Amino acid sequence: MKHHFSTFRSTSFLSLLLLSLSSMGLLISCAGSSGDQNAGVAPEPQLMPVHQLNAPYPDPRVGLAPGLFDAEETIWNMRLISTKPSPRDFIGAFNTDLAFKDNYAIQGNYNGIIIWDISDPANPVLVNEILCPASQSDVSVYGNLLFVSGEGLEGRLDCGTEGVSERVSGDRLRGIRIFDISDVRNPEYVADVQTCRGSHTHSLLIDPNDDANIYVYVSGSAPVRPEEELPGCSAAFPDEDPDSALFRIEVIKVPVANPELAEIVSSPRIFEELAPPPVHGHAPTELAQIEEARAAGAYIAEINGLERVIRGGWLNSFLNDIAEENGRETPTEADSLQLRDELQDRIDAMMAARGRTGQHGPNQCHDITLYPEVGLAGGACEGYGILLDITDPVNPVRLDAVADSNFAYWHSATFNNDGTVVVFTDEWGGGTQAKCRDTDPMEWGANAIFTIEDGKMVFQSYFKIPAPQTPQENCVAHNGSLIPVPGRDIMVQGWYQGGVNIFDFTDPANPVEMAFHDRGPITDERLIVAGSWSIYWYNGLLINSEIARGLDIFEMIPSEFITQNEIDAANTVELRYFNPQGQPKFVWPASKSLIRAYLDQLERNRELDMLSITGLRSGLNQAEQMNGRGQRRALLNLATEAESLSTRSSNGNKVTEIARILRELAG
Repeated sequence: MKHHFSTFRSTSFLSLLLLSLSSMGLLISCAGSSGDQNAGVAPEPQLMPVHQLNAPYPDPRVGLAPGLFDAEETIWNMRLISTKPSPRDFIGAFNTDLAFKDNYAIQGNYNGIIIWDISDPANPVLVNEILCPASQSDVSVYGNLLFVSGEGLEGRLDCGTEGVSERVSGDRLRGIRIFDISDVRNPEYVADVQTCRGSHTHSLLIDPNDDANIYVYVSGSAPVRPEEELPGCSAAFPDEDPDSALFRIEVIKVPVANPELAEIVSSPRIFEELAPPPVHGHAPTELAQIEEARAAGAYIAEINGLERVIRGGWLNSFLNDIAEENGRETPTEADSLQLRDELQDRIDAMMAARGRTGQHGPNQCHDITLYPEVGLAGGACEGYGILLDITDPVNPVRLDAVADSNFAYWHSATFNNDGTVVVFTDEWGGGTQAKCRDTDPMEWGANAIFTIEDGKMVFQSYFKIPAPQTPQENCVAHNGSLIPVPGRDIMVQGWYQGGVNIFDFTDPANPVEMAFHDRGPITDERLIVAGSWSIYWYNGLLINSEIARGLDIFEMIPSEFITQNEIDAANTVELRYFNPQGQPKFVWPASKSLIRAYLDQLERNRELDMLSITGLRSGLNQAEQMNGRGQRRALLNLATEAESLSTRSSNGNKVTEIARILRELAG
C-alpha cells in the first residue's frame, strides 16, 4: 500500500532532520520547486504519476503528409539530433538491424553492411560500406568480430552481387558470415558457418563463465536447402528423420582467438510437444479485400485455416511449374485454369515442405533474446513465446511456452533489467502490411507484457501505438530495447511506418506511452515499405535504422514523464558494445544524479513525504558545495538520515538504495 504522509506526521521528523543537518554546518532550505515554503510546511509535489498524465490530443501522428526525404514529421518528448541517408549502393534495399561497438553504429542492409562513426551524433560519418548482398544481413559484434546473417537464395560466399540462379550451388551462402573488423575500414572475411535453413536472425551469447568462446544462436525460417547443396539437411519431420532440420535451432561455438574454427555444436529441439497455437481470423479490412479479390477472379487458397489471396512470386512459381510439367516454356490460359483446380493442393504441399502444416507447434524461432546475466532467453517462435534457461549455452532448456489467439507471429522479446518481466512483439502481417489502421484491433500487432513468476510467464497487458496509421503505411510492433532509467522499466521501440516511441511498463499491467516520433508515408498512392526496423538505446543516444531513408539519431528530453535527473542517471551507463537480441544487465555507477533520479521517483509515485524529499535534496545540494572531509561527513550523515526514512516510505528499498549510494560517494 502506498502511504500518503500528512503535514502533521512529517513535521516532527523534519525538525530532527533540520537539527541534524544544521549540526553538519548545512543550512537547509525547505523550498519546493514552486517557491519558498514556511519551515515545517510540506511543499506540494510537482511531479505527477505517469498514469495521470495526458498525451497530445488530437494525436499529431494522424494525417501527416507523405514524402521520401521530405515527409511531414511530428515529435513529442524526444529530440531528433540528425538524419543521414543510406549510401548510393544501399538505397532501394531495406536497411535492417543495428549493432554497436565503441563509437560505431553497424547497420545491416539487404545489400550488405554500413558502418557509421557516431562520435558526433549531430553529424554521423560514413566510415565503410561492405557490399555483400544476402537477406537480411542482421548484424552483431563482439570484440573485433562481426557476425552477419544470410538466409536468401541470392547470397554468395564471395559477397558477389550477381546472385545465385542455380537450385543447387556451392557458391551459395545461407548461414552466418564472420568478419574481422580490427580495422573497420578494411574488414576481413574470416569464416562462415552454413546452416540448413540459413539465418534469418541470430543472437550472440557471451557466457559469463567462458572467456574463450562465444555462442551464436541461429534462427532460420526459410525452407530446408537441398542435401546436395549442404549434406545432412533433411526436410522430413523428426518422427521420420531424427536429424531433420525442422523443429530446431542451431548453436554455433566460436573460439574468440580462432574464429575460423567456428562450428555448430548443438541443434536443440526447443519446440518439442507444442500443440498448434490458437490463431485469430482476418481483420475487417482483410475480409473485405478478400471478397473484392474473389469477385475480381483472384487466386485464393487457405493457409493454416485462413483464406489468402495468392499473388506475386508464389503465383508465378506455380504457373511456371505447371507450364514446365506440360512441356511449355511459358504459361498459357490452360495452365492458369489448371492452377485454379490445383492451387490448394500445391499450397498444402509447399507448406508441408516447410514444416507448416497447421498440425504442429512452431518449427523455428524468429528472434531469441539472450540475457546471460540472469540465465534466461526469450524466444519469439512463430505461434509461441518461449522462456529458456541458457545457463548451459550449448543446451538451452525450455521453461515455459505461451500462446495467444491475439498474436499472429511472435517476433522478438525484451526483458526488464531484473529479468522479472518480458515484452513480446507480434509482427502480424510480416512487417510489410498496414496493421495499425483505425479498423485493426488494438490487441493485434501489439506487444504482450508478461511477468515471470517461478519460471512461468503470466500475462499482464497489451500495448500498441494509439495513433491509427494509413493503409499506405506498413505498421506493426517491431524491434527496440530497454532504456537504462534506474528504478523504472522504459523501452524504446520501432513500429515500421508507425514511427518510434518510448513507453513505461514499470507497472506491467498498465503501460504508458511517454514519447514518439513519426513521419508521413512514402506516398499516399500505395504502400511502399519503410519506417523503423529497429531503434536502440546506446550510451545516451536513441539510434534508429530507417528501412528506406537511412539512419536517425534521437535523444530523450525531460518532460512530465521523465526528469533531467533520470535522463542523466541513465546516461551514466556506458556500453562497449550492444547487439540486437543480446541484452546486457545495466549497472549504474554511484552518482548524485542517481540519487536525484530516485528522489524524483519517490515524489512522482508519492512514496515518501515531500518534507523528507526536500530535506534530502537540500542536504545533497549543500554537500555538493563542500570539499574533502566536510563533504564526506555530510554525505555520511545524510546517508544515516536516509536510512532512518526507509521505514516511513512505501518504497523502503529505494530509500535504502539512496543511503547506500551516499555512503559509496563518501568513499
